[in-house]
Amino acid sequence: MAMPQLGLPIEHVLGALREQLAVRDEVVLEAPPGAGKTTLVPLALLDEPWLAGRTIVMLEPRRLAARNAAWRLASLLNESAGQTVGYRMRQDTRVSASTRIEIITEGILTRMLLQDPALSHVGLVIFDEFHERSLDADLALTLCRHGRSLFRDSQDPLKLLVMSATLDTGLLAEWLDDAPVVSSVGKQYPVEVIYGRPSQPKDRLLDRAHAGVVQALENNASSSVLVFLPGQGEITRLASSLTTWLSGNNLTGVQVCPLFGNMSLDDQQRAIAPVQQSGQRKVVLATNIAETSLTIDGIDVVVDTGLAREPVFDPRTAMTRLQTVKISQGSSIQRMGRAGRLRPGRCYRLWSREQQQQLAPLSSAEILSADLAPLVLLLLRWGVNDPNELSWLDAPPRAAWNQAIDLLQVLGAVAVCTTVNSTGQAPALTVHGERMSELPVHPRLAHLLICGKQVGRQDTAASLAALLSDRDPFRDQPDISHRLAILAGEQSCPTQYRGWAQRTKLLAQQFLKQLNSLSVDDANFPISDDQLPGYLLACAYPDRIARRRHSGGYQLANGRGVELVGQHVLAKSHWLAVAEVSGVVRGKGDQIRSAAVLDPALFDSLLKIAVTEHTVAEWDNRANRFVAEQRRLIGALILQRARLEQVPIAARREALLQHITARGLSMLPWTDDLRQWQARTSLVRSTTDDAQWPDVSDAHLTQTLSQWLMPYLDSVTTPEGFRKLDLATILMSLLTWEQKGSLEALAPTHIRVPSGANIRINYQQTPPVLAVKLQEMFGCETTPSINRGKVTLLVHLLSPAGRPLQVTQDLAGFWRTSYHDVKKDMKGRYPKHPWPDNPLVATPSAKTKKKQGLNNPE
Repeated sequence: MAMPQLGLPIEHVLGALREQLAVRDEVVLEAPPGAGKTTLVPLALLDEPWLAGRTIVMLEPRRLAARNAAWRLASLLNESAGQTVGYRMRQDTRVSASTRIEIITEGILTRMLLQDPALSHVGLVIFDEFHERSLDADLALTLCRHGRSLFRDSQDPLKLLVMSATLDTGLLAEWLDDAPVVSSVGKQYPVEVIYGRPSQPKDRLLDRAHAGVVQALENNASSSVLVFLPGQGEITRLASSLTTWLSGNNLTGVQVCPLFGNMSLDDQQRAIAPVQQSGQRKVVLATNIAETSLTIDGIDVVVDTGLAREPVFDPRTAMTRLQTVKISQGSSIQRMGRAGRLRPGRCYRLWSREQQQQLAPLSSAEILSADLAPLVLLLLRWGVNDPNELSWLDAPPRAAWNQAIDLLQVLGAVAVCTTVNSTGQAPALTVHGERMSELPVHPRLAHLLICGKQVGRQDTAASLAALLSDRDPFRDQPDISHRLAILAGEQSCPTQYRGWAQRTKLLAQQFLKQLNSLSVDDANFPISDDQLPGYLLACAYPDRIARRRHSGGYQLANGRGVELVGQHVLAKSHWLAVAEVSGVVRGKGDQIRSAAVLDPALFDSLLKIAVTEHTVAEWDNRANRFVAEQRRLIGALILQRARLEQVPIAARREALLQHITARGLSMLPWTDDLRQWQARTSLVRSTTDDAQWPDVSDAHLTQTLSQWLMPYLDSVTTPEGFRKLDLATILMSLLTWEQKGSLEALAPTHIRVPSGANIRINYQQTPPVLAVKLQEMFGCETTPSINRGKVTLLVHLLSPAGRPLQVTQDLAGFWRTSYHDVKKDMKGRYPKHPWPDNPLVATPSAKTKKKQGLNNPE
């Protein structure tokens, strides 16, 4: 096949690329935007001998880029898409028996790998725009390598070509068995970068973006402008704002064109098409969909807000939220490059040069923050039940993996069984899970579809799964039955949403066809039209079954609180099945975006599998007493509770231990003497060579409650029961008879001072403190110590009134130095007490001079 000559930079490295792929099975191609890699690389490799007539599959991260690339490659061959070059994506496929290059979206490849792990008809897989690090791309690359190692050999290789514009190619190449890196320059015209003032959190994005677009239009009179915004909401609001401004300024030659993923492919195509009339220009308002290999005709000016909206999965709540984040430096370069694809251009960055340097170098891999349930279901179908069995560029986080296993268990897709050597629990697909994996949707929706077919309502289930697969345009109308009525033709569809309705109906037909190919047993339970939406949503989102709270709002089965904003008929229902909630990441408040009324009678029939029964023995903090109940639960929601008269001793003890652990040891009847004993024992343990002394610190006592306290809790049912515990006997039983005797010798509670008095030692300070009146220590040069002299006490020398005069561990030094200053200050204040010039020969006593019979008692 004759290669077209387009004058693209990639043409200079095609020879080197062919040479490397002839001898290696993995190659990394590094080429910046505009180099022509998407357009020319597949065509350049089509006639290579090692391909042996097999197909080239090229992955694109987005549908619009995939379709445009296919039509562009086909046009270079003077053909239509579907002949030598074809494409596959959801709801749109053009391939034929003669197709040699298939451009597909990423999810399609994972389904191909499930059907044929060897990819026996494929000779080369190209991963385009791999720097985006999507979950599907990472998974597909990992599975391609794993499947190749199992099913292909050196005589029948599956070659892998990873193409990227901005990526740590060195790290990638090392992971790919030290793959060679072929680098190309890009076809990039100079782009002038114009920075704005430092962005502030309080800035209104719409105001900044509007001002940036106006500046770009006024300073570039003949240019079309591409504006990068976080999401559809910002695009809609800015489009309205700009339309009003253009009208007010009589600028009729500027067309405002939204571009985001929720649009139909035809609408997206119109946004990137050339303007229809000479002298016109356009403002394309886009999400990061425009960062890819798209070339938007006429664009030579970019306005970049520096923000993107990314899904962030929270394993604690099993919810994915869209979070607005700052882009990386790599993304900012990608966006800037859009202005230099056709001619020299300008890029207006709505942040400062200093803030640019603070951006992360590259975007993080989606696998590190995504919902892993689809990935886990596919890997289990593949035969992998532990992610460590595979080699990953970035391994799936264990917390998210475990949460996915938990969800699949709840959906009935996974059973956990003991491994052969009994070393752990291995998840395995059930028959239901096998059926779910046949459907190319999220496991929640696969479960919904199968449950719908089980009750003979697959049409409604397919419609519901289709509308849940796409972004919801009716965000102010939470009743999902309203959307179903539109899809069923029972209600009229607003004009602006007819494209959504058409796409959703087509997808529903596709789901219905796939669902009907599965053999599913009947549920044998009747269900009414009114019950159906709530039932299906509860199947897909059992953790989002919601019950109205007395205080207002609803509580989800996962424990999360949610609200219905505004007046809606749903608010009259005591139970809801919630599909979507929105809120701030790690925030406390969430709003219900789509839901359906849920009939609680279903908990005794079709939803009985979601109900669990538990014997609960716990301390009720509200009632402040121990309670034991039999409960029927939906997650954290209690359906029924019945008090138990007989509670197993082990359950009672465990509940009380958990209560003490939560509240702390301070709730036990500690006395000052017990705290002294604890400190004495700890001191001896830390200063003796005998390793048998027990650890009686609060931390260790808390960790070992079951060992030393549990047998004494059987009579405790109220706080008074805790106060009646003989804590002293319980704790002291931790010492042996010998240790009890040694404790008194090594760490006595009192010590005799020169005056003959027995003074109490305070062990709750470090070092232990001996607080004694100064006059009682006359004649003592050696500082008192304990534990055979290993621990010197800290002596607090007190005034006759008991106030500290000096703190020392060096009595001899005190008498020779500081004492004389103390005597000078105190002699006049306490004249009735002795203040001898030589305290080392004076009689130690706490008595006054008069009571001691000394001369000059004044």
